[in-house]
Amino acid sequence: MNDENDTPNNAGVIARPPLIYGGALGAGLLAKVLFPATFLPRGTTRALGVPLTGAGLLLFISSLRALRRAETDVRTYKPTTSLVTEGPYRFTRNPIYLGFTLVYGGITALANSPWSALLLPFVLTVMQRGVIQREERYLERVFGEEYLQYKARVRRWI
Repeated sequence: MNDENDTPNNAGVIARPPLIYGGALGAGLLAKVLFPATFLPRGTTRALGVPLTGAGLLLFISSLRALRRAETDVRTYKPTTSLVTEGPYRFTRNPIYLGFTLVYGGITALANSPWSALLLPFVLTVMQRGVIQREERYLERVFGEEYLQYKARVRRWI
């Protein structure tokens, strides 16, 4: 906690984003085992799943590199020490979460898991309300006008 205003020096998210995505994906894949079903035509799974997973991983890695260059921590429970606006952050304010979403979609397609696909809107709602909105309030508090200008210039997702 900060001594000055008794507010946490982090975003105060409800859960770590990899756990949110991973938990839902794991639940969806388990449901597929327990209740076998498919939702994509056979040839579509690889054609859709491989590019989505690859693009998501590349976006995630690129985002981590931008954070490292700016010498700020990726972990949501740690303080943010600088506002990152380079690399993929020039195009989206949440490239890591966009990367996670693409990987989630890619694995869902590769596994042909309708249950995972049905859980994705829930994941995105939890991310929006429990992570992204809290991070945005925190970044506004920490970086003020600089963040507001960035927020006005760069879209949240794409």
